Amino acid sequence: MTEDQEAELEEQADDAATDEEDATEDAAGLQEGDFVEIEYTAYTADGDQLVDTTDPEVAEEEGVDDQGQEFKPRTIVLGEGHIFEDVEDAVVGSEAGDSGTVTIDAVDAFGEYDPDDVQTVSAEKIDEDDRYPGANVTVDGQQGYISTIIGGRARVDFNHPLAGEDVEYEYTIVDAVDDREQQAAGLFEMYLGFEPDLWIETDEVEEEVPVEPDEDEEEDAEPEFETETVEKETLYLEATPQMTMNQQWMMGKQQIGQDVIDKVGVDRVIVQEVIDGMGGMGMGGMMGGMGGMGGGDIEEALEDADVDADEIVEELEGAEE
Repeated sequence: MTEDQEAELEEQADDAATDEEDATEDAAGLQEGDFVEIEYTAYTADGDQLVDTTDPEVAEEEGVDDQGQEFKPRTIVLGEGHIFEDVEDAVVGSEAGDSGTVTIDAVDAFGEYDPDDVQTVSAEKIDEDDRYPGANVTVDGQQGYISTIIGGRARVDFNHPLAGEDVEYEYTIVDAVDDREQQAAGLFEMYLGFEPDLWIETDEVEEEVPVEPDEDEEEDAEPEFETETVEKETLYLEATPQMTMNQQWMMGKQQIGQDVIDKVGVDRVIVQEVIDGMGGMGMGGMMGGMGGMGGGDIEEALEDADVDADEIVEELEGAEE
C-alpha cells in the first residue's frame, strides 16, 4: 500500500468518525419511542375555542372542569401519533423543561371544512330526543351534528366541529418517563381516560416448550414437549367496575394489552378481579333468608313466628298419605 493510499484511508476513517459524532449530537434529547410527560393547552388560532388542555385552571376558566376528566400532565409516546405530528416534530430533540408554541394548519389538525359533508337526511333516522339544532347524532354510521331541522328533514353536518380551524398549541415538557409502571399507567389513561391501579412483578411460570428432535428422528414425527419453569415479567391490573364497564376496554382489551406489552416491555398483562369480604354478613338463603341455619335456629325462628313445629310435621305426614 502506498503512502497516498494510507493517507486516503486515514482521511476516510476521520470522516466516518466525524459523521458518527454529528449523528450522536443530532440524536441528543428526546427521540421517537421515548415516553414523555407533557403539559399543553391548545386553542383555535383565533383564540376563541379551547381544543384541549392539561391545565386545571384553564379547564375551570373555560367551564369544562365538570366533565369527569382529570386535568394533569399526560404521558405520551413520541412518534405514536398521541399528539399532533407538528408538535411531535418540535418536541423531538428537546429536553425536560423546554417549552414552545406550534401553529397547526387546519388540514393537519381536524381537516379542511368540506361543504359536501353537510347532508339532508330523513328525521326518522334520528332519535326523537335528538331532533334539535346542535344535537350530536350518528346517521348511517357517521357522526355529525344537526345544523337545522324542519319538519321531517334534518341538515346534518358531518365535518369535525373544528374542521377548517388552525390550532395554536402551547406545550411544556415536564420530564422523560423512565419508570415502566408510570409508562403503563400513562398508556392506560390515554386509552381509558383514567389511570387504573397497576404494578409489575416477576413471576415463575411453568410452560410447555418444544423438545429439540434427535438428528435420526423422522421429519414427520409428532413434536414432543416438556415443562419448563421460566420467569415472566407480569403487569398486574385491578379490574375495578370503572374499568370493566369502560367501553374502550370492553371493545379493545386485547389490542390495548398488546400495545402495553410491546411498549413497556413486559411479558404479559393479568387483570385481577378482587371480591372483598362482607364483614360477616352472609347472603340470605331460601325461605326468607333462613337457609343455612342450624336446627336450633329454625326452631327459634318458628317460635318467634308463633308456629307449632309439631303441627307442621303432622300436616306434612297427612299430605304424604
